[in-house]
Amino acid sequence: MTIKVKLRQKPIKGNKQSLYLDFYPPIQNIKTGELTRREFLRLYIVDKPKTPIEKQHNTDTLRIAESIRIKRENNLNKPEIYSQFEKEQLRLKELGEQSFVDYFRNLTEKRDGSNQKCWYSTLNYLESFSNGNMTFSDLSEKYLEGFKEYLLTTTSNKSEKAKLSNNSALSYFNKVKAALKQAYKDGLIQVDLNARISPIKEAETRREYLTIEELNQLANTPCNNDLLKRTALFSALTGMAFKEIQNLTWQDISHIEGQGYLILTKRQKTQRDNYLPISEQAYSLLGEKGNATDKVFNGFNYSAYQNKHLYHWIGAAGITKNITFHCFRHTFATLQLYNGTDIYTVSKMLGHKDLKTTQVYAKIVDDSKRKAADKIKIDFANKS
Repeated sequence: MTIKVKLRQKPIKGNKQSLYLDFYPPIQNIKTGELTRREFLRLYIVDKPKTPIEKQHNTDTLRIAESIRIKRENNLNKPEIYSQFEKEQLRLKELGEQSFVDYFRNLTEKRDGSNQKCWYSTLNYLESFSNGNMTFSDLSEKYLEGFKEYLLTTTSNKSEKAKLSNNSALSYFNKVKAALKQAYKDGLIQVDLNARISPIKEAETRREYLTIEELNQLANTPCNNDLLKRTALFSALTGMAFKEIQNLTWQDISHIEGQGYLILTKRQKTQRDNYLPISEQAYSLLGEKGNATDKVFNGFNYSAYQNKHLYHWIGAAGITKNITFHCFRHTFATLQLYNGTDIYTVSKMLGHKDLKTTQVYAKIVDDSKRKAADKIKIDFANKS
């Protein structure tokens, strides 16, 4: 059966036409294995050219596209001259020439929320490291170790003077490892590189929190922003993160006779459903009940204005620690463990996917207990 290949154009933004090949009947896509009619060439011509330069550009680009069309049609319709092994080698060669950066960009566009922002940040570092030219054939353990070293030594995109933090580098490198894992599943690479390269080790960070005395002190200190005060104390009583509180609606809250109030949350990082019991005291901070889809803390947003009120409130309470809103979640976890709640329960209440994440708080509690134990000392100087 003869396969006909036509050169066609598709209008796109910017007064351009994208060139692509149209196959009839459809051919198998080497990447996905599915039948397809189209193959975009990543070549563009100017729609309705006006200047001599634009006209020459169109002439040259159409000539290149036509030569690709002829070559593609000849390859598809020539007699079978390759062995099965040779065909496989050709297939692998074609795969190797595909752009890993483009593949990573496609995975990024499928993400959402704060997770997508992290993928986009990783994409920026990938493009900077490779100048946008990173094919699947470039990928090797040595090449990826080079990218890891680049992340650990480069400056932050947010500030040219500041070095990219270790844990940001860890997060970005993990995104690349996730893409490698998916590429291996998709058959785009023949070796599981993700399993062969080690991740960046997490650096210990100080997780600031409030003691129960400081929390009580703060609760009894007036705040210029009542909404901020209620949400902060609610986070300290429930362990819910900023985004969870911001997205909380009245339909997420239920009451079960004999058990009390429950909140259905979805962790922003893991997208996992988490049923969280909350206390009567926490429920009292919610205010007047609204319609099912209404936000419980309507108007609660992250801003410099909110932060200013938070800093003033913390200062008015006589607390000198560097407290951000996320520290109220740390406070919940630390105080729960300090008061005897087992780490597995705390992990579930925080919505952690991995118990190792929660163990950071257990270490804080152990250090606190050690300091408390060292406070009692007996003077054995005067022995009888």
